[in-house]
Formats: sequence, structure tokens, C-alpha cells
Amino acid sequence: MSQTKSQPGTFCWFECGTKDQAAAKKFYSSVFGWKTVDMPMPGDMPGHYTLLKIGDADIGGLYQLSGPMEGVPSHWMTYVNVESTDDTTKRARTLGAKVVAEPMDIPGVGRISVLEDPTGAHISLFQPGEHQGAAQLGLTPGTFCWSELATRDTRAAKVFYSELFNWKAKSGQAAPMEYTEFMANEQPIGGMMEMTPQHGDAPPHWLPYVTVEDPDATAAKVSKHGGQVLVPPMDIPNVGRFSVFMDPTGAAFAVIRLAAH
Repeated sequence: MSQTKSQPGTFCWFECGTKDQAAAKKFYSSVFGWKTVDMPMPGDMPGHYTLLKIGDADIGGLYQLSGPMEGVPSHWMTYVNVESTDDTTKRARTLGAKVVAEPMDIPGVGRISVLEDPTGAHISLFQPGEHQGAAQLGLTPGTFCWSELATRDTRAAKVFYSELFNWKAKSGQAAPMEYTEFMANEQPIGGMMEMTPQHGDAPPHWLPYVTVEDPDATAAKVSKHGGQVLVPPMDIPNVGRFSVFMDPTGAAFAVIRLAAH
């Protein structure tokens, strides 16, 4: 397993804030085979933080929504590696973002902040410290491989993210809609699509993708263990087969098997 460090401008951590930490741990362990390791919350914060692992490699985390976040729905958060959380947060503000959580140190980990982009989607910044973020395991099954922005203003989002992270945006037609790929260091790392009536009143959001060998088998596991299939497994021509789910606590995520694998 390769464990090279993530580079600035790339996705480096995925984190589930959940209304039921115990239920989420059981669900994801059953669906993906992830190992879970509970760590004390940093500082004087109550509870514990659960590291999600493939073997000995950290790939993500989850925590209980409590205190001021108690009323927040369960969700997955995408983190972007940055050289300076403070500088990038300041720049995000000048580009029209709201700062949901000001830059803060997480002892033994790094420095983070949370943003709301100009279209309403939340994304976090991570400046590595003692922890380097998720191990880079390529397309090992069970690893996060993509994150996708669903928004009602793709034009504004394209400008914001291109300016903030120096991403290149490449748009094309993915029937029946336009789809934008975000490129970091010449590599595609994520995408963006215009929200449709099927999204209902859901807010703009980033949706993480986990690579799997068999999306249909994963869908069966999700249903068996109390999750919900939001988008049944389907093929994307020349891309792969994907599906979108909601875990038993209400957090949405997707899986994909790329066509070349």
C-alpha cells in the first residue's frame, strides 16, 4: 500500500459527522470492512473521535454531532490540503465564502477551518501537522477516490474553486447533463453538477465517493445493514458504475467502480 502524502489542492480527508456514532461505526465497518479506532477528542472536547482505517492506514474519520452541532443533520465533510489554513481562509472570504469555523489547531493533527462556498456548500481546509491526512492508497477498494459538488450555481462555484485552489475546471456533456471535472496538479480529483428537481430541497453539498469492486453487492450490503439506496447502481458510459446511498443516521455517500478497473 502506498502512503505518499497528499499535495496542496487535493482532497486529503473525509469525515462523517453523525447523530449516532455507534450506529455509523457498525454500518461502515459492515459495508466496507473498515477498521475503527476510537481516540480521545483533542483538548477538553467531550467524547471521542473514530479513525477509519484500511489495515493500519488512516483514510477518514467520524464523530458524534453534539453541543452546538447537535441539531446539524448527519453529513460527510470533504477536506482540502492547503499550505496555510489562515491564508486560504482569508482568500476564501475575499472570494465570497462565509467562514463557518475560523482557523483552529487540532492538537497532534494540524490546522483546520470550515467554509461555506458562495453557493452554500460546506468544505473544510486542512494544513497538515503531525498527521498528514488520509493515506494515499490509489484505487484500493474501500478508499475515497472522488468528491462531487452538487450546486444550484455551477458558474459561481467554478470561479470560486478555480481561484481558491488553483483548480482547472473542464466541463463536458455527461448525458443528460453537463458535468465539470476539477483538476489539481493536472489530475482529475473531483467533479461538479447542477442540482436537479431530484435533489428536492437538499442544500448544495459535496458528496464523497468510495471505490468498490462491485457496486451492486455494496448496494445489497447497504440495504441489509439499514442504509437507503438513493440512486440504484447504474453505468456511466466510459466512466464506470456507481450508486448513491444514505447511511442509517442520514449521511449521504456514493460508491464507484471505474471502467478501467
